[in-house]
Amino acid sequence: MMPGMDGFELCEKIKANINHCHVPVVLLTSKTNVQSKIEGLELGADAYVEKPFSPDFLLAQIASLLKNRNTLKTYFSSSPLVHINSIAHSRADEIFLQKLQVAIHKHIANSGLDVDLIADEMNISRPTLYRKIKLISDLSPNELINLTRLKKAAELLNEGSLKIYEVSELVGYSSQTHFSRNFSKQFGMSPTEYIQHRKRMLC
Repeated sequence: MMPGMDGFELCEKIKANINHCHVPVVLLTSKTNVQSKIEGLELGADAYVEKPFSPDFLLAQIASLLKNRNTLKTYFSSSPLVHINSIAHSRADEIFLQKLQVAIHKHIANSGLDVDLIADEMNISRPTLYRKIKLISDLSPNELINLTRLKKAAELLNEGSLKIYEVSELVGYSSQTHFSRNFSKQFGMSPTEYIQHRKRMLC
């Protein structure tokens, strides 16, 4: 057993700390009963490996965890209506991302919305905000702000009651052309094509 605290307690502390909760945790343990496995996963462990173990299996487990996380990040970025919580790795991540989204949405019509404004809104330092967003999403804060604008735009377009130029203004774009270009680059279709696609899906 680890001195001072066991692996379960360490996992719990990591997953409850906003600065570290995104870190994947593999519990490598001699506790093989089902209740211990359940406890470990409930504490936030990403995987549970029993002793004795194969180093190759452990490496494969780690590679799988990282690959799955990257897949989720890509899916989140490329899918207009996928919620930001899909990339959360822990309850602490969910709370952070929810606060971040609320802060962005509060100022989303402001074309001058930037990292400093969001950091002030969330009452955290700019470096901490940058580091946390980068580690969770692989995006810079500015990239995530823009992606949140575009996802909100997709939501509004999906409702069907607003014109494209109205939506672009509501999410902080002063130019519809710039908005359409960014939307196409992010989601692989123009706002007009997206509206048509959603209509076909509903038919």
